[in-house]
Amino acid sequence: MLLQRTIKQAISTKGVGLHSGRRVDITLRPAQPNTGIVFHRVDLPQVVDLPARADAVGDTRMASVLQQGDVRVSTVEHLMSALAGLGVDNLHVDLNAEEVPIMDGSAGTFVYLLRSAGLQEQAAPKRFLRVIQPVEVREGEGDQQKWARLEPYDGFALSFSIDFRHPAIDSTANVAEVDFARDSYVKTIARARTFGFASEVEALRSMGLARGGSLDNAIVMDEYRVLNADGLRYADEFVKHKILDAIGDLYLAGKPLVARYVACKSGHAMNNQLVRALLARQDAWELVTYESPAAPAAFTRDWQLA
Repeated sequence: MLLQRTIKQAISTKGVGLHSGRRVDITLRPAQPNTGIVFHRVDLPQVVDLPARADAVGDTRMASVLQQGDVRVSTVEHLMSALAGLGVDNLHVDLNAEEVPIMDGSAGTFVYLLRSAGLQEQAAPKRFLRVIQPVEVREGEGDQQKWARLEPYDGFALSFSIDFRHPAIDSTANVAEVDFARDSYVKTIARARTFGFASEVEALRSMGLARGGSLDNAIVMDEYRVLNADGLRYADEFVKHKILDAIGDLYLAGKPLVARYVACKSGHAMNNQLVRALLARQDAWELVTYESPAAPAAFTRDWQLA
């Protein structure tokens, strides 16, 4: 039987919020079986708990933002991606600010933290959400059309295409596919960084966004090239980061998906719409558990190699 996972011990670090620019302390703590992932705003007079669920997402501008009334936890997608990639089902996340720290702009630091804390199985079966009917969302027309789809698949695979029409991005691959039956999340996806354009910085900051962005936590481009001195980590880092984001957004379904995700120019908003559309279609999915020999290969990979 595939079992649920949490971490062995609490672990803490600090960083800066990508959009707020504020210092953030974050602590990851073990959680009991069937808890799920729960964020806690511990800086408030009374701690507010925000479960990581698609229906709790209240804002998708440049990030996935959990919201309960006026209380927010922003930019959850990179940590959620790392948790999905390492198969962590249950975790408490304590924050003293409204944003998960951006770290280096990828999920790599969170993978390191989780591994440093140690992963352990729990005495409860891991439950998966298996897609049994295709679900799709679309927006726009012609060249402006973007879409995302979940299809039945015996495992977990993602295919993503981008079209930014920028020299630095066009010179790299704009399509990527991963299948976690054969591809390592840690080696293939986790280190892909978020990216942005220098020309948009002032406009974003006037909207209260990207105030903590820098060359230390994002790939930054001018009109023609990448400005980071160390260049790209992957030849297709731009589209790989979109896959990293999608993995985190999809994990807000509350369970690991047994499905194939295919998308063109999707983002946080469309990913959230897709998960909500899936959950609303009770004929399109079922909850399953797996005996180890019968489990899809995507979910039997050793978490130290994931």
